[in-house]
Formats: sequence, structure tokens, C-alpha cells
Amino acid sequence: MVGDMGKNVFRMVITAFCAALMWGVASGSGQAIEPIRLGVAGAHSGDLASYGLPTVKAAELVVKEVNAAGGILGRQVEILAEDDVCKPEIATNTATRLISLKVDLVLGHICSGATKAALGIYKDAGLLVMSPSATNPELTQSGDYPNFYRTIAADDAQARLEVDFALDVLKVKKIAVLHDKGDYGKGLAEYARKFIEASDGQAQVVLYEGVTPGAVDYSAVVQKIKRAGAEAVIFGGYHPEASKIVMQMRKKRLPTLFISDDGVKDDTFIKVAGEYADGVYASGPRDVSRNPLAAAATEAHKKAYGSEPGAFFLNAYAATQALLNAVAKAGSTDSAALARALKSEFVETPLGRISFDARGDAIGVGFSMYQVKNGVYVEVRQ
Repeated sequence: MVGDMGKNVFRMVITAFCAALMWGVASGSGQAIEPIRLGVAGAHSGDLASYGLPTVKAAELVVKEVNAAGGILGRQVEILAEDDVCKPEIATNTATRLISLKVDLVLGHICSGATKAALGIYKDAGLLVMSPSATNPELTQSGDYPNFYRTIAADDAQARLEVDFALDVLKVKKIAVLHDKGDYGKGLAEYARKFIEASDGQAQVVLYEGVTPGAVDYSAVVQKIKRAGAEAVIFGGYHPEASKIVMQMRKKRLPTLFISDDGVKDDTFIKVAGEYADGVYASGPRDVSRNPLAAAATEAHKKAYGSEPGAFFLNAYAATQALLNAVAKAGSTDSAALARALKSEFVETPLGRISFDARGDAIGVGFSMYQVKNGVYVEVRQ
């Protein structure tokens, strides 16, 4: 439970946040009656819904507070949620649909592949997009998507953390690097392989292989891991494939350590893998539970929905705050004006006081390592 002090801090910051948004009422014309339409895109059904639905709920909680305080620029905020099932081929339709609904800005998408597929469509429409979870480095580093922002660090930082942890903490020397062939998983795996190969002989990649998403049987790759003598696996991808691989490894009594990413650092992985999940390592957004705003946002979720928030909830909460704060500061929903506000203004969020660099990456966010212990992910203190 959040203590009285935490609740008071939360109320003070929310009040200040909403006051900052209300500033737009005085500086705007006061004539607009159309709502500010916030598109929320992501996996809202299917195997990866546990990643996308928390973002919808985060947006709902922030928007409820904002609208209760009078909205922004004299306008209420309306959420328009669209499901892309984390599939690139559907994400393009999702983006087109949101544009047809005349959204002013977009929160999402969730998966890197889906995000990449949709970004060009949003760019052509002049819409700014912010993801709480799409970590592929090229999304900001390529320069192709100046309309894209995110409240999570990129996979090169995540892969660096995983490799350093494997080498310096776990002291392994033979590593199998696997991925799910997608933009997110393969991108992370390629960085991991690169960092291992640059370790001056400290470790070596004994197997590098992609697996087919959705397959029932991964015994062939498990056998390859065994034959390669891998002491650890670094897997780039999501929980459906990770859970099956881990289960099949353990059922074959293969003790190889399993290290993965924020696509696996989700309670759904633990529920599916069951007892076999214990001992698995995964990187994920830095633990901010000591931040009173994070604790209070979590408590608000539990009160509203009767459950603990899921993956990327706090990143999505922060992204929603950052987007709406930018609208208030810019005095409009023009993407160029929003971009200037995001890069020049700081906003207090559950992730801390954040702003964005020239590429669109959030300043002040990062990753931590976690391990499943007794059915719960626990941060590994190094």
C-alpha cells in the first residue's frame, strides 16, 4: 500500500500536472469544442495482449485525471483504442484506421515490428507517435522516423546489460544466442552477439539461431544448445516462445542458464512456464517502485481494475503524461510544435522527471536485470 506521504506527493504532482495542462485553456482561444483524440495502438487481443492492455489502462487513468481537471486547451481528451495484435501486417491497417478517425497523436505501438510497419503511415499523416515499449534501436537511431518517441531504453542498452551480466556476474564463457526472427527479437540478438564477439575472448557464441514463432516443438534447437555445450542462452523475443523453450530445456534436464529480455519479463511467462520459470533471468525497465508516483499509479490501477498492472504500465503512464503535457505546452497538436515541447520540457512521471533527446529517446530511463524466484520476478542487485 502507498503511505500517506506517497499519496500526498502523488496528489501534489497530479495537481501540478493538471494545472500545467489547464494553462493551455488560458493561452488558447477557448473556442475549440472538438476533443483531443488520443489513439492507443497495440496488442489488445491474442498471445501478447498482456503487453498491450496495460497501456490502454494507463492512458485511461491519466486521461480521467486530465478531463476531471478541465481537459487541455479547453478540450476533453478522448481515447480511441485499436488492436494490432503485435503483427506488422495488421499494424498498417491499425494506423490507417486511427488516421481515418482523425486522431491527433498516438500512444503505441507495443511491439517493435508493428511499430516500424506503422510509423511511415503516421509520418506521412503528420502524426507524432510515442511507444512505451518498442525498443528496436533503429526506430530512433536511423533518422527515418522523426515523428517517433519512446519512454523505454533501446535494445542496444538492453543487450549490453544482458551480456555484461552473463560475463561479469554469471561468469559464463559459452553462450547460445537465439531469437524469434522478428525486428525486436532478432535485433536484440544481433547486438548480443556483437557484444559477446567483442569481449576479447571472455566468452564466445557457440550457437546463433532463429526459431519459428508459434511452433509447438523446439526440441531441435534445445538439442543444438546441448550439443554446443552452451552454459547460457540469451534469447531475443517474447514469452510464448521463451516459455516453450525453457520448459523443453528443463524437461530434458538441461541446466543451461536462460537469459532474456523485456519481452519475457512478464507475469504471463511465469504463468505459462510454471515451475520451470524459476531461475530464469530477464532484463526489464528499471525498478522505480520507490518513486511515490510509481507506487501511487500502481495503487490507482489496483483500485480501478482490481489487479496489479501489467508490463509497461508505468512506461505507458509516463508516455501519456508526456504527450498531453506537450500538447498543453505547445498550445496545439501540431507535430512540429509537440516535438519542440517534448525536447525542451520536463514532466514528472512514475519513471522520474523525463524529457526527450534529439532522437526521441527518453532521458533518464534504463534497464535492470531480474530473476524469477518462487514464481515472482525479483530485481537482481549487482
